[in-house]
Amino acid sequence: MKKMNFKRGFTLIELLVVVAIIGILASVVLASLNSARTKGADAAVKANLSGTRASAELYFDGQNSYDTICASATAGGIYAGVLAALRATTATGAIGADQAAQTTGNGACHDLAGSWVAQTPLKSINVVGGASGEDFWCVDSTGASKVEDALMALNATACI
Repeated sequence: MKKMNFKRGFTLIELLVVVAIIGILASVVLASLNSARTKGADAAVKANLSGTRASAELYFDGQNSYDTICASATAGGIYAGVLAALRATTATGAIGADQAAQTTGNGACHDLAGSWVAQTPLKSINVVGGASGEDFWCVDSTGASKVEDALMALNATACI
């Protein structure tokens, strides 16, 4: 009668190959997850500023003026209503909330000459152009919504 060897188990090489494959798959998944988080943060910024535009138009319908769109929260400014959400989605604490030509942190809001424009940084970098630095999401009273590669000037009245 023939003797059979019933040794069971995995060799060290087989275990190392499996661990290496799991490591490679984990790194791919983590890289994709980070990209999805960045895109999600950018989508939140865009949605918040879009909501600001809708609120500003409702305000304009009632007041026939954009004069206090960028007012501080204590003055009841519409733009101040999304500041907390924007601060939660940006790394720098985002935008401040002073009257009119306000620029604090890396965002800005201006309500000049019967129009308004607001801008805040996106979490993703270098969407526009290719130079290093931040890209900003800009919305204004003309209906423009777009990515810009620089912070607007203090006297800006529209996304450029």
